[in-house]
Amino acid sequence: MKIKIDVPNDVSSIIDSFERSEYAIFIVGGAVRDAILGRITNDWDFTTDATPEEILKIVKGGVYNNNYGTVFTENINDPKRPHEITTFRKEEGYRDLRHPDKITWGKTIEEDLARREATISAMALKRISRDNEFELIDPFGGYKDLKNKIFRAVGEANKRFQEDALRMMRAVRIAAQLNLTIEKETFEAIQDNAPLINKISKERIKEELFKLLASDYPYEGILLLKNANIVAEILPELEKCFGVEQKSPGRHHIYDVGTHSLMSLKYCKSKDPLVRFATLIHDIGKPQTYKKLDSGIITFYNHELVGTKIAERIADRLHFSKKERTRFVILVRWHQFTVDERQTDSAVRRFIRNVGRENIKDIMDLRVGDRLGGGARETSWRLEEFKKRLIDVQKEPFSLKDLNINGQDVMNLLKIKSGPKVGEILKSLFEKVEKKEIQNTKEELEREVKKVT
Repeated sequence: MKIKIDVPNDVSSIIDSFERSEYAIFIVGGAVRDAILGRITNDWDFTTDATPEEILKIVKGGVYNNNYGTVFTENINDPKRPHEITTFRKEEGYRDLRHPDKITWGKTIEEDLARREATISAMALKRISRDNEFELIDPFGGYKDLKNKIFRAVGEANKRFQEDALRMMRAVRIAAQLNLTIEKETFEAIQDNAPLINKISKERIKEELFKLLASDYPYEGILLLKNANIVAEILPELEKCFGVEQKSPGRHHIYDVGTHSLMSLKYCKSKDPLVRFATLIHDIGKPQTYKKLDSGIITFYNHELVGTKIAERIADRLHFSKKERTRFVILVRWHQFTVDERQTDSAVRRFIRNVGRENIKDIMDLRVGDRLGGGARETSWRLEEFKKRLIDVQKEPFSLKDLNINGQDVMNLLKIKSGPKVGEILKSLFEKVEKKEIQNTKEELEREVKKVT
């Protein structure tokens, strides 16, 4: 089968270099799928019959620092994602369920494609003319599966996932990204081998999870993970939420906690995977705080506090960065914020300080997902009024640094040295400004300072 595709100049240059050196060179990986689907990509990878040492002679500036035959070279369209040029290879033994114990250089493209996990990943493109016409190499029927929106393992599915357990999450992630259905035997193999995911490093699990959450179909992806028994392994706290009832008199919820969590993710406005993840697990503390009263009313008092502790453990287990952890925990801790027209400005300010100005949009996106995921309307007049007040209160001095006077001014006016007293005076000034007892003007603040004895 012949395909005509546009390729970047640097990709053409790489192909030219190998053809001049009389080595075979094929485009592989996501770029092949994207070419078939007519999607734009910067993800161009290659495989060749040249050894790594020979590749380094062909490609200027290449870097080879691994045992897998992969040379990295600059991708001018996406500097963070270098091109990968890998020698044909065969793999044997996967005692750690992730990496092959033995790698040998292969002789044919078919040998190389046979080691890949899915038919839609086991395709290659070989240029056959200078006007960017390519031949599709497809020994396992990947083209047909891609057109039929099917994800199917190459060869024996159980063997593929037992070689590399991370392939199970990758299968779900690719299916979610491309809106594919996982073929029956392949899906059953994931279900059967799900416990093996615990052999994979938590960093790699988090990476795949966030790629899935960043896709166009995060809800469908997490639902697939659950049905594939993977959620029970990597997020047992979330698995426990399913079946925990919420329907009760006077309550708006129509789903159990787990289903509500999934639906909240589905309707979350943010495309940020961390915000989507916080939305997914925002009610993670409910199973531990469930209580059904004699009246039939179900309560979850302090579930956000319990959920915060669980969110901290999840963040630590998945090796979040410090910044990611802080933001993630804040969103879970304060998701249950009160929206009441009777709230004072001080209460609204306190909410902003707790959440952080930089996280306000994120927590509002979470709240919308929470509302829609519980069967409520997207917003209410109270929520809209609260949003306006969030803007209004930030126009007033919000912290000591917003005062039109600073510590040096205080020291100059009172002729005192730096010390606790300066901070106390500034704090007193801020409180008076906040209560609207004085104006936040330099003149009025200075007059107030001069009253200090």
